[in-house]
Amino acid sequence: MTVRGEIAAARDRWRLLTFYGKFEQAVVVILTTLIALVIASAVWNLALKIFYVVFLAEAFDPTDHAVFQAVFGMIFTVIIALEFKRSLVVVAERRESIVQVRTVVLLAMLAILRKLIILDLTATDAGKLLGLSAAMLALGAVYWLVREQDQRFAAGEDKPD
Repeated sequence: MTVRGEIAAARDRWRLLTFYGKFEQAVVVILTTLIALVIASAVWNLALKIFYVVFLAEAFDPTDHAVFQAVFGMIFTVIIALEFKRSLVVVAERRESIVQVRTVVLLAMLAILRKLIILDLTATDAGKLLGLSAAMLALGAVYWLVREQDQRFAAGEDKPD
């Protein structure tokens, strides 16, 4: 489909929306634009920091745990923002009318994973690790249950609530 065809199709879909649907679409477009700006800024900042660490820092050690944690923490921050933006794009394209529970759970799992990566295990107590582990396990179970329900619904076995 050409760009003109896509624009025409978007106009046709826009005309069919209710007032609230148009409001929701406008909010999604604004949020998507803002998140895209944040992602571009985060990627630029990440590139500058990696360039500085690799080429300009005198004591660069890629096997240093602190460097590894910092770099991968920044990378996961960008990944989380990209996944959040993707969930909004799905709403904007009207494939789904609301943000899916599965996407929210996935974002929460990515955030906990990022926290586990940047966590200094020598300065963290066991209770905090247990809490993060329990949260990750619970979110994994919810993700699995939601995925199973979506697969049954897609196969026509079950109707959504």
